[in-house]
Amino acid sequence: MKDFWKNVGATIVGMLILCIIAGLFGLFTFIGALVSGNDKPAIAKNSVLVLQLDGEMEEGSSQPSIRDYIQGNIESTPGFTETLSAIKKARNNNKISGIYIESNDFHADMAQLEELRKALLDFKKAGKWIIAYGEAYGQGAYYLASAADKIYINPSGEILWAGMGGKPYYLKDAFAKAGIKFVAFKCGKYKSAVENFTENSMSAPAREQAERYIQGMWDTMTAAVSKSRGISVDSLNSYADRFIALEPTENLKKYKFVDGLIYNDSIKGIIKKQLGIDADATIHQVSVSTMAAQDDSESGDKIAVYNMWGDIVGSRVPVSMGGGHSIAQDQVCQDLQDLADDDDVKAVVLRVNSGGGDAYASEQIWHEVMMLKKKKPVVISMSGAAASGAYYLSTAANWIVADPTTITGSIGIFGLFPDMSGLIQGKFGVHFDSVKTNRNSDFLEDGTFTPEQAQLMQASINHGYWLFKSRVAEGRKLSMARVEEIAQGHVYLASDAIKIGLVDQLGGLDDAVKKAAQLAKSDDYHEEFYPGEQSLLDQLLAAEDQNAGNFLDEQARNVLGDYYTSMKILMEAQRMKGIQARLPFIFKVN
Repeated sequence: MKDFWKNVGATIVGMLILCIIAGLFGLFTFIGALVSGNDKPAIAKNSVLVLQLDGEMEEGSSQPSIRDYIQGNIESTPGFTETLSAIKKARNNNKISGIYIESNDFHADMAQLEELRKALLDFKKAGKWIIAYGEAYGQGAYYLASAADKIYINPSGEILWAGMGGKPYYLKDAFAKAGIKFVAFKCGKYKSAVENFTENSMSAPAREQAERYIQGMWDTMTAAVSKSRGISVDSLNSYADRFIALEPTENLKKYKFVDGLIYNDSIKGIIKKQLGIDADATIHQVSVSTMAAQDDSESGDKIAVYNMWGDIVGSRVPVSMGGGHSIAQDQVCQDLQDLADDDDVKAVVLRVNSGGGDAYASEQIWHEVMMLKKKKPVVISMSGAAASGAYYLSTAANWIVADPTTITGSIGIFGLFPDMSGLIQGKFGVHFDSVKTNRNSDFLEDGTFTPEQAQLMQASINHGYWLFKSRVAEGRKLSMARVEEIAQGHVYLASDAIKIGLVDQLGGLDDAVKKAAQLAKSDDYHEEFYPGEQSLLDQLLAAEDQNAGNFLDEQARNVLGDYYTSMKILMEAQRMKGIQARLPFIFKVN
């Protein structure tokens, strides 16, 4: 009885605290609305757009995590689409005089860098200037900075100019020491994703395709830098071979990589001189978020740009819970249905950046794209990658646009199963026996396969491969025989994929939007980005909204602690409509 009243008291206190928090959120929102109204942040004349290249660039803006909220950092981190939008709007805004690029530890997909660099060059065509400064440039950051009129570096700084490459890891022997081995079933000789667990080195087909796409990216980068900086491609390769990051920084000016060596307290003076203002004047800075938020003309038809990036999964783990961004089947399918039913949306561009994932989820999203296409044009805009499952769902669209360095294709599937018998039986001495009604009643229980079960599993993989190829054949209007020739899990750069019919056009997001408008027969249009950002509470309770199961419930409990039950009751009460059939209380066994 004592525990009963204790739990009741905790619930009441929790609900009171929740009401107070909800009231504060509402008050802050109301005050913010009074202060800002519907106005966008004002921009002063003779301002500078600041591009701070730091961290890993996501396709869309990154939502703050719970830790960020606790630390008071509630701003979203600008992503690719927001940064691209900011550069384009800055070009056409007469209050923006130039762009200042500041480079730190920055990582992005090559295709994203291509599109951003193209936008920077277009910005300069409007008669505006770009100045870049960095203390340490990575190759991606320098590739963007090379579009600037002037590049500066700290006297103790460096440019990591070394070419492209990497060392894949192979875990076969490491797992074998623990008595674990992986059993792989796959279709396609190029489908190399399983090799990290089943081999000790790269297969010849895997090496062949990897060499092709990294060389293609490097050729794109060196050609662009050569043209902007007046350095021959041969010299750029020679500098990479010598690993000039270890040479004295003053050599970078001699090699024409930079225009000057200055300390960070001197860059303000250079920018002020470029702006034509006094040394004691203030530089009016504009962030990417502020610039992207500026109103464009929203007249004409709406072209929806729907961002999809990350692994393809069945249901989503909220970012605030520690989950990475994903393409979640349940969320994406519902969103695509909503776009199909929205009469204001005349066409949809799906911006895809993914190496694939769950085959079943890919099929479900493919189906929803097909349904969407029946109501309005659908165009795919491929970013850094749209391969395997991501290419699968892309084949349903009317048109596919990809950057030249987009990684795509990889038409093939696999299954990978850990055989733990060597660990459980060999190391721990645990043995199993079985009782079953049919010979395969214990199929997949311990990671081992009889010859018959292995045959059944391979047949299932073969069927999935056939289905994948049939989707490609239907969408790309190719024969099954032709698809088999170019499939086999082969990964392509889009510059090669267009030659074999896997994509329709080389270009970026802007090109995809233009094509979508053309297919919708619209001459007057504007773009709008989807999906919208979720609040922290929405993310915390996403599991309940999506019926995602016990894992997310447990994550919410970890965050909310004793107040989880109170929060759950309140949110469920808000959702109740009509007659309900449910328990009047929550029963817990302690």
